[in-house]
Amino acid sequence: MNEQTAAAAALKGIARIEADARQRSRRLTGCLWAFAGWQLLLVPTVLLWHGRTGTLVATAANAVVVVALSAFATRQPVVPRGHARRYLGAIGAWAATYVLALVLGLTVFADSTAYAAGAALLCALPPAAAAWREGRAA
Repeated sequence: MNEQTAAAAALKGIARIEADARQRSRRLTGCLWAFAGWQLLLVPTVLLWHGRTGTLVATAANAVVVVALSAFATRQPVVPRGHARRYLGAIGAWAATYVLALVLGLTVFADSTAYAAGAALLCALPPAAAAWREGRAA
C-alpha cells in the first residue's frame, strides 16, 4: 500500500467518524429538546396539582424521563467534543431553575396559573438553549 492509498483510507475513516458524531449530535439534540418540552408539562403539574399523589406522580415521572434521557446520552459511542460539558451544564442549570421555581411556586405564588406557565418556560430554557447551541454546532 503506498502512502497516497494509506492517506486516502485514513481520511475516509476520519470522515466516517465525523459523520457518526454529527448523527449522534442530532440525536442528543433531540433528547435535549424533548427534555425542554417535558418541562412545559412537568412544572405546571407539580405546582398546580397539590397533595401527595401529585407530588409522587410528578417526581416519579420526572425521574424516569431524566434517567432515560441521561442513559441514552451517555451510552452513545461517538459524541462531539464538549458535549458532556454542555449536557451536564444544561442539566445543572435546569436543576437550579427547577428548585427555585418550585420553592417560589409552592410558597409565594401558590395556585398561580400564570406563575406556573412562566416557571415552565424558564425551566425549559436551559435544555432548549443547549439543544439550540448543539444543533448549530452540528
